[in-house]
Amino acid sequence: MAAARHGAASSTDVRREAARRRAFAVISHPDAGKSTLTEAIALHANAISRAGAVHGKPGRRGVVSDWMELERTRGISISSAVLQFDYRDKVINLVDTPGHADFSEDTYRALSAVDCVVMLLDAARGLETQTLKLLDVCRDRNLPVITFINKWDRPGLDPLALCDELVQRINLRPMPLNWPVSRAGLFRGLLDCHDGTFVRYGRTAGGATAAPQERLDPRNAQAAAGEDWARAQDEVRLLAESGHTFDLETFLSGQASPLFFGAAVLNHGVRELLDFLVDLAPAPTPRSDTTGNQRELDTSFSAFVFKVQTGMNPAHRDQVAFARVCSGVFERGMVVTNAAAGRPFATKYVHQVFGQQRTTLDIAYPGDVIGLVNATTLSVGDTLYSGKPGVVFPRLPSFAPAHFAVARPADLSRVKQFHRGIAQLQAEGVVRVLRSERRNRGGAVVVAAVGMMQFDVAAYRMVSDYGSPIALDHLEYSVVRRLTDPRRRHLIDTGSRSEVLVRADGTELAVFTSRSDLAAVRRRHPDLELARLVAGVD
Repeated sequence: MAAARHGAASSTDVRREAARRRAFAVISHPDAGKSTLTEAIALHANAISRAGAVHGKPGRRGVVSDWMELERTRGISISSAVLQFDYRDKVINLVDTPGHADFSEDTYRALSAVDCVVMLLDAARGLETQTLKLLDVCRDRNLPVITFINKWDRPGLDPLALCDELVQRINLRPMPLNWPVSRAGLFRGLLDCHDGTFVRYGRTAGGATAAPQERLDPRNAQAAAGEDWARAQDEVRLLAESGHTFDLETFLSGQASPLFFGAAVLNHGVRELLDFLVDLAPAPTPRSDTTGNQRELDTSFSAFVFKVQTGMNPAHRDQVAFARVCSGVFERGMVVTNAAAGRPFATKYVHQVFGQQRTTLDIAYPGDVIGLVNATTLSVGDTLYSGKPGVVFPRLPSFAPAHFAVARPADLSRVKQFHRGIAQLQAEGVVRVLRSERRNRGGAVVVAAVGMMQFDVAAYRMVSDYGSPIALDHLEYSVVRRLTDPRRRHLIDTGSRSEVLVRADGTELAVFTSRSDLAAVRRRHPDLELARLVAGVD
């Protein structure tokens, strides 16, 4: 990333710099090895000198993208993380996303900030539920998908069966760029489908450093791997004859997926994936604003906020807003406009982010993710721009809540910290804070979440970040509708099996303990208008 101030950049400069950017996310079902792959990519790009592990040995640090203590203790990603680094002549903006369904909202928003996706599959499990849901989002956003089949060092499915699964279940044509030499669990190396060589890997202690590799020509590969090499050649030939060779156009259109095999924990097959991302993954393209117009890359600066995070720097508790640059040149210190508020926003403190680590950033181009520090006036979905006329990008999805609880300060001497922390968790989207006429007494608030684990994160953050332990009383509501006429709330807000909760934007939500309770209210009041919340976007 350039460090010097650049004055006014020409259109040619902006387009050239944008062409050097690669912004991609890694998605998967939980426990497929997503954070391990993220770490391995950073290792092969020389962005880190040693890789960690999610379930690390004593004395080893955790993966750089999982910087929260709770993430390291539980061995899962809870919050999306950004890693920005250089590799060869490109600038990489890598977003590691949570795999657990309870944190889907964070993942969906992160996908709005990238141009390409690496879909990670466990060799033993193939396509799983959460991966399928995230793939649907990628298709909605027209994001090209690269497939990496991980954990080939462990027992797993047949490679041809995995290819068939991609075709039969999700209509995605695999285009192998390498192929395993041996069955899963007996990892001997990879056949490079481009030049026909055999890539054989060595091992390093705990996979902490890049694995050494050597290339053998087909004759020496036959001598080294025997029947395994012959079978790998036959399978690759069969796929080629069936039309599964690489084609850039079908990849970029989302009809087909480049396919890689490897073992991220051993750093096997990772460099091939990274080189493909640099050589052939899409660079940033113009984005559509709310009017449907394309914001060209070389117009004045614009960006949108896709994530807000506090607690990254325990010494200062500052708030960082992560923004994807969509057009123009960003220079630290410039005053931009927040389209939501119509007010100027000064960018004095801006960071380049690498997990929890941050360094001052002076200039950024389309495709970059920038960290705006002390951005307390910015919210997820806000558009930033410079110059006139302004631009507004579409708001990011807000998910329909599925779980509700009353949160109270467990220590009444920490009430101020409680309210400050709850407000911050609402701003970040960790939980939603709702107003209830019957429950907001004694400092209590109603909090809502997409998944139950969000409550665990909220409780942990309230203690670790704000020193205010909380008590959570879970509510039995499971059905949510939008009340279209606030004057009729008294028909719902009557007993223990239903009530009206109000979102921060003023929307009134009618919540019920069951579908039968909702049906009973509708029978009593057939003219009562209750709108269904669209799953995943309300």
